[in-house]
Amino acid sequence: MSFKFDALKYSYASRRSLVYGRRGMVSTSQPLAAQAGLDIIKKGGNAVDAAIATAICMTVLEPTSNGIGSDCFALVWVEDKLYGLNASGHAPKLATPEYIKGKGYSEMPVHGWIPVTVPGAVSGWVELSKRFGKLEFEELFEPAIYYAENGYPVSPVISKLWQDEYEGFFKDTDDSLYDEWKKVFMKDGKTPSAGEVWTLKDHAKTLREIAKTKGESFYRGDLADKIDEYSKNTGGILRKEDLAKFKAEWVEPIKTSYKGFEINEIPPNGHGIVALMALNIMEGFDVKTHDDADSVHKQIEAMKLAFVDGQRYISDLRYMKVTKEELLSKEYAKKRRKLICHDAIMPEYGDPSCGGTVYLCTADGEGNMVSFIQSNYCGFGSGVVIPGTGIALHNRGNNFNLDENSENCIEPNKKPYHTIIPGFLTKDNKPIGPFGVMGGFMQPQGHLQVIMNMIDFKMNPQEALDAPRWQWIGEKKIQVERAFPFSLTEELLRRGHEITVLPESTSMGRGQIILRDKNGTLVGASEPRTDGFVAAW
Repeated sequence: MSFKFDALKYSYASRRSLVYGRRGMVSTSQPLAAQAGLDIIKKGGNAVDAAIATAICMTVLEPTSNGIGSDCFALVWVEDKLYGLNASGHAPKLATPEYIKGKGYSEMPVHGWIPVTVPGAVSGWVELSKRFGKLEFEELFEPAIYYAENGYPVSPVISKLWQDEYEGFFKDTDDSLYDEWKKVFMKDGKTPSAGEVWTLKDHAKTLREIAKTKGESFYRGDLADKIDEYSKNTGGILRKEDLAKFKAEWVEPIKTSYKGFEINEIPPNGHGIVALMALNIMEGFDVKTHDDADSVHKQIEAMKLAFVDGQRYISDLRYMKVTKEELLSKEYAKKRRKLICHDAIMPEYGDPSCGGTVYLCTADGEGNMVSFIQSNYCGFGSGVVIPGTGIALHNRGNNFNLDENSENCIEPNKKPYHTIIPGFLTKDNKPIGPFGVMGGFMQPQGHLQVIMNMIDFKMNPQEALDAPRWQWIGEKKIQVERAFPFSLTEELLRRGHEITVLPESTSMGRGQIILRDKNGTLVGASEPRTDGFVAAW
């Protein structure tokens, strides 16, 4: 190239158009992965095959957010029915509050072996393929293996997230536990820059093994042995028996009605229910426009009330002391709605009983649609990488706590509170399409804003993703993007909100949407806050 430029510098606002197609569509945050998924549809696969292939590709192409050692969730529309898949893993048999406190921790750590729960993504791929896939399982791995072996140019936002992860943790640790991360994800002491070609040979070898054994090696074979051995040798508590007993589970999606539509989510241990609770509260308000201060204020207050309930009550469904039906009760929403007034409140949980993630969506010409999300949780996750395999283990157990009176206290074989949530929109129990906004605790907040943008404010899907966002981060603290109208910021300040304007938007969620109209035409939108891309046929 004869001239140089900054791949992360954009001086002017750019406009993305909606993308239309008929026979297939894949929308995700990495263009090469989206195209790989679409190629699978062109080869005769369906939307489920495309979702799996795209997800596998993402472990190679966007390792800053997900990996082979991730968890995943999916909502799948097939043959006039919506199915839910929970592929989040449980805590190891040795994971007890006493053990962790005995290691000197007063709260769950972010990095290292302690927050590692059984990775569920591989089992999720297997179950999706077994139940709904058309192509051979091994065929779905070919694009990811190609990129891992032959290299791929790192996309701009991912290069920045990669460097941020290094600067935020790995640069300042000399713990030998993280030497393998540096070996795999750095070269000559540096993380990759935008456009730099990156190979992940160990990933290719491991993906071949998973493909050949249909995931058995990861949970009960050679790969499980390697995870077990490294854990034992480096002070970890994850064992082969923990891996062997895991299998992704099919679950019944939860939903709420909102102004003539149904919004569907995965039930707890995921916190998609928080978005539904907030929408239940908002349904009783006559909101005006997206940039009306009173509308935004009410959205923030509704989300605060839903979130504190979620943080108090959501856990592994087997351990929850309130039911999902109680949390989704319209009567309970009415009670919570009465707490919202002109000024910002300090939210407290109520009593319902009295009344670093990647998101992708796919669709095919046969009517099948998939909402899929896969995550390490914090960036690269725990920082633990199994030598010679490229398996970076997530740190989802960080969302447990050590309070033995809490429903979300860590204990063996229990699943933690989970932030990743795929969404699916229906009307009169007919599919409209998958949507999602990834990004930790921003996710239900992104779901609320995107759904209201489309339903209340009549935005098209791309507008709904482009619109400036806010995020509640606790107490009365609100973060807003730079593009957030100044007049709105002033009014929210006067109402008692504590506002911070963020210099960049990476923490504001990264979403994708695919909708199908009554004629079968697909329309897709992708997130401007990342390297998002819609591949269509």
